Formats: sequence, C-alpha cells, structure tokens
Amino acid sequence: MRIFVTGASGWIGSAVVPELIGAGHEVIGLARSDNSAVALTAVGAEVHPGSLDDLDGLHRAADASDGVIHLAFKHDLAFSGDFLSATTADRHAVEAFGEALAGSDRPLVIASGTLGVAPGRVATELDGHVDDPSLAVYGEGPLARRATAEFTLSLAANGVRSSVVRLPPTNHGDGDNGFMATLVAIARDKGVAGFIGDGSNRWPAVHRLDSARLFRLAVEGAPAGSTLHAVADQGVPIRDIAEVIGRHLDIPVVSIAPEDAGGHFTWLADFLSADSPASSTLTRELLGWQPEQAGLIEDLDQGHYFWTP
Repeated sequence: MRIFVTGASGWIGSAVVPELIGAGHEVIGLARSDNSAVALTAVGAEVHPGSLDDLDGLHRAADASDGVIHLAFKHDLAFSGDFLSATTADRHAVEAFGEALAGSDRPLVIASGTLGVAPGRVATELDGHVDDPSLAVYGEGPLARRATAEFTLSLAANGVRSSVVRLPPTNHGDGDNGFMATLVAIARDKGVAGFIGDGSNRWPAVHRLDSARLFRLAVEGAPAGSTLHAVADQGVPIRDIAEVIGRHLDIPVVSIAPEDAGGHFTWLADFLSADSPASSTLTRELLGWQPEQAGLIEDLDQGHYFWTP
C-alpha cells in the first residue's frame, strides 16, 4: 500500500513510518520543516511538504494514496492555551481526508486518546461514543478532539474504511519527552518522588513500538468504524511509578495532598489525579495485536528516563 502519514516525524510517527516500510508499504510523510523532510528521507519515506493548514494539499495527498494515517496535531497551539484552534485545524484535516477517500473503501486511521473516556473504571473500545457519530460537532477542550474521532467513525457510512486508535497518555520508550519525563524532572527538581493522595489511581500505558504496530494493523485491515485501544498496561498505580522514580534518583517517595498537587506538579496535577484505566481486549481479539515490548515499570527500570546530558 501507498500510505500518507501526517505527523510522520513525531514521537509516534517516527515509529509508525519504519513499521510500515518494514512491512513492505510505501510511505509519504507530511513534513512542515526541512529537518522533518531529512528525517523522513533518511528512513526511506517520500516527502510531502506542507502543514495541516494546507487543506488542498492534504486532499491531494490522500487522493493519491491507498490510505491515510493521521497523527499530526498542533500541540504547540494546544499547550499555549489555544486548544480550540488546534482541534479546529485537526477537524478540518480529517474532513479533507474524508472527502478525498469517500466511496473508495480506502482506510483512514486517526489517533485519539483513552484518558477521560470512562473515569474511575476500565474503559473499553465500546465506551465514549455517541449514538449517531455523524452528529458529532465542535466542542471545547478534549471533547472537541473526541468529537473529531466520532466524526471519523461516521465516515464509514461514506465508503471510507475509517478507524480510531485511542492511545493511552503515555507511549513510553527511549527518547520520550512526555508525561513520564516531566514527572522525573519534577521529582529531580523537588527532591522527592511524589504521588497524589494514596497513589492508587491508575495510569494506562504502551510502548511506542507496540502502538506503531497497531497503527499498521489498523490501516491494513481494521473494519470500517472500528475503535481500537493501543493499551499494554491497563492501569499502573501512580504510586508504583513514583517508587521507581524515587529508587533511581535516590530520593524519598512521598504523598502529596490533593490540595497541594497543583503547586507541586503544576499543569501535570490534573492528569496525575485522574483514574483512567483502559482495556484493549477487544482490539486484541479483532486484529490479533499483542504488545511485545517492555511494560511501563520495566521500561522505567531500564534507566533511560533518568540519564542526564
């Protein structure tokens, strides 16, 4: 297959592209910078210069492909506080892909998230949906991105083999600069490895190489309208994570009172206080996907999250 990939040089995309090429597919990667273009060329991908704002270019690239994997998101805008602009650009991109692929039965796979789908209980692939996905509209905050995922599923009615891969909040591995790296940095700065309350709230995770394989399986054969969970660890207690961090940094492991969490963890506090475990049982049954890489605790214990330049 000839597959157009957005976000191809990002943390997940840079694992998805070689996974696809290794399976014999051709990859055309969206590149908005020269550095991204060089990185894609180096691994054997073709380059499509542009950005999420170039909707005509996205439409043409999708139209010329055998399928699309959409991983790009304007994280810079989202983290600067303009989440609405980021989610609006994301929705417009998916609409462009939907128009290009309509009536072709070609695949469109997009990334979404498990966090907050079913707070306080184990979320499955059946949770978090609306009765009529075609009615999913713009909203605010994370709900806006979830609406785009629902819209993507609705494209199945238009002859698009659409699917959504929900990612857990941590796609770990050597080079990860996300939540786990931030938690380690906070612990190093504060001199304690903290968790909120009793630390029993659960954090789902997956190694990025395992999630990359699921994206390949999805574009190759996920049925139209599928929701998939790229979850290896259903829910690791935050306290267990703090204990590994404390051991590697040789610092105390302490409970942070909920009322003090914002001051200690800053923007990470709301995420760390969530209890959002998620299952991937249905995904494994549907596509035969089985995580093969190290789990989160084992990966943390390998030490690369604690190396300093």
